[in-house]
Amino acid sequence: MAADLSGIVIAPPTRGAKAAEIYRKFKRWPVIPVFLLGLVVFAGLFAPLISPHDPEKGELRERNIPPAWSDGEKATKTVVERLSINERTTSVTLSDAQKIDPAAQVGDQIAVFTRPAGSTKFLLGTDHLGRDVLSRVIYGARISLLVSIVTLAVGGSIGVVMGLAAGWYGGVIDEILMRLVDIKLAIPLILIALVLVITLGQSLWIIVTVLCLFIWPRFARQVRGEVLQLKHMDYVSLAKVSGASTARILFIHVFPGTINTLIVVATLQVGIVILLESTLSFLGAGVPPPTPAWGSMVADGRDKLAGGVWWISTFPGIAIMLTVMSLNLFGDWLRDTLDPRLRQLE
Repeated sequence: MAADLSGIVIAPPTRGAKAAEIYRKFKRWPVIPVFLLGLVVFAGLFAPLISPHDPEKGELRERNIPPAWSDGEKATKTVVERLSINERTTSVTLSDAQKIDPAAQVGDQIAVFTRPAGSTKFLLGTDHLGRDVLSRVIYGARISLLVSIVTLAVGGSIGVVMGLAAGWYGGVIDEILMRLVDIKLAIPLILIALVLVITLGQSLWIIVTVLCLFIWPRFARQVRGEVLQLKHMDYVSLAKVSGASTARILFIHVFPGTINTLIVVATLQVGIVILLESTLSFLGAGVPPPTPAWGSMVADGRDKLAGGVWWISTFPGIAIMLTVMSLNLFGDWLRDTLDPRLRQLE
C-alpha cells in the first residue's frame, strides 16, 4: 500500500545550507585562488611589458605621492617673507605662495597642500624615493616567482633523492639520512641567513641556497613515507624478479607513485618559500636593493606608517597575503582531489 505524501511540505533550504553548498562548490573548483595565482605568474613573466615605470628609478620631487584615488590634504597657512624652522607648520614663504596664487601677499592666508593628491600617473602612489609602487609590486612578483622555482627545483630534487634512498634501502642509510633531516629542521633558518649575509654580503643566490637547505627535508620525509609503502607492491617485486637495476626500479617504478604527493607538497611549500623570502628581505637579509622585493618594500614603508604614508607597506603586504593564501587553498584542493581516501569522504 502506497504511503500518502500529499500532506508533507518540503522546507526551503536555510541560509546555512545555502552557504554550505556555496562553500562546497568553491572548494571543489578553486576559481579565485587560481585566478590570483595566474595574475602573479603573469606579472612575473611579463613585468617589463606591463610595468608603467622603471621600478628602480624615481624622482625625489615625486616622493610619497598617495594612490590615484586620494584627494590629498590641505591646511591654511600664513604668507611670510622668510620662513623660520618653527614656522614651517603654520607659514609659507611668499615665493611658494605665489606659485599657488600669483596675487598672494605677505600676511595673507592661503590653502596649501600638506599632502599631495593622488595622480593617475602613479596608480598605487610612490615611495620615499619617488619610485612607482605598482611597478615595484609587479617586479616583486618576478623575484618571488624566480626564488620559488629555483628553490623547488634544487631543494625538491635533493629531498626526492634523499627520500628515495632512505625509504628503499632502510637500515643504516635510512637512520643516517633521517637524523640529518632532524638536525636540519632544528637549525634556525633566519639565523643562518643573517650570518651568511653578514659574512658574504646580500645576494639573491645566497637566499636561494638558504631556502634550498630549508626545504629539502620536507620533501625527503614525504617521499620516504611513500617509498616505504610502494616498495612492497607487486609490480615492484616483479621488476626485481625481472632483473631491473635499483636505479631503474626507483625512478621508473617507484618514483611515479610519489608524484601526487609531491605535487601537493610543492604547492604548499611555494607559499612557505615566498613567506620566508619576504621575511628575510624585510630583515635586510634578502634581495639586495634597489631590486624590488615584497618584503623589502614592506620594510621601506614601516617607518612612515605613523606619518600616514600607508601605501608603501600596504600593497606589497596585500600581495604577500593573497599569494600565500591562494597557494594554501590551491594546495588543499589538490590534496583533496588527488587523494582517493579524501574523495570518498565528500
